[in-house]
Amino acid sequence: MKKVWVRAVPWNKNIVTTALESGADAVLVPAGCSARVKKLGVMKTISKDGDLKLGKDVVEVSIKNSNDVDKIAKLSKSGMVIVKTTDWTIIPLENLIAQSRGLIAEVKNASQAKTAAQILEKGVDGVLVNTTNLGEIRKIVKLLKETSAKLKLETAVISKVKPLIMGDRICIDTCTNMNPGQGMLVGNSSSAMFLVHSESVDNPYVEKRPFRVNAGAVHAYTMVVGGKTRYLSEISAGDEVLLVDYKGNTGDAIVGRSKMEKRPMMLVEASCRGKKVSLVLQNAETIRLTNPRGKPVSVVSLRKNSKVLAYLEEEGRHFGMKVKESITEK
Repeated sequence: MKKVWVRAVPWNKNIVTTALESGADAVLVPAGCSARVKKLGVMKTISKDGDLKLGKDVVEVSIKNSNDVDKIAKLSKSGMVIVKTTDWTIIPLENLIAQSRGLIAEVKNASQAKTAAQILEKGVDGVLVNTTNLGEIRKIVKLLKETSAKLKLETAVISKVKPLIMGDRICIDTCTNMNPGQGMLVGNSSSAMFLVHSESVDNPYVEKRPFRVNAGAVHAYTMVVGGKTRYLSEISAGDEVLLVDYKGNTGDAIVGRSKMEKRPMMLVEASCRGKKVSLVLQNAETIRLTNPRGKPVSVVSLRKNSKVLAYLEEEGRHFGMKVKESITEK
């Protein structure tokens, strides 16, 4: 998910309020104004005396020539860099994105924000909105917060379904209602996960709960915002998780509750591109994976050669971060 910061220099209460209400991540304000922001709501500030220290945690650099590009690339290795271009050209940002991280592009409108977010199919890490047009601020925040990276989901073929004894399973209740074909990525391995479907479909046993994903056993990994993974047992109220639909579109959601209960469990294994995908789930009709057409498939109806959606990664992970090393999980 791209960061959206909003510039409110000189101090402008209307801009700060709009940034807060629209869901921006932070505001850049003059020194001495952080306390005024906190009176309006809980929001991160960027200033010489803010939550993120301007000149230390975050630096601003204008691109005027090739030397500035080299300077930004070096600075980005130790902190966030706000990049300003005098004529807002794409080429300098392309060069920077190819060799840097932690880049925040200053933009004036939604068109510039969209371009910055998509350059080289990766985009900058975020944008700093510099406009007094309150409608444009709302438009940019909505654009970048609702448009996230797309994941490549693949077809996995079920190879094994095995009933297990009782275990601790986790239900994730989010503050967002999910649609049919949407859920969360969960797996025994951080590099191979199933798309576990949300409880957004009718069934004869309980009322549908479109905000919920009955995710799996406590030890399982799930994908969260920022491309990281976490154990299901670590997820709690206020955390952000990644929602994924069957086309690979992603979005973030706030967790309202995480619920652990003892339930009969089952092991589901599948093969995808010669790699094993597995997950321990609750053994119940209401627990579902997702087929390649986006339809929910109850785990109790899975058979050998059934087809479901999975997500694979080549790298391993260490403390939830991708690492290029050989890791085998059984």
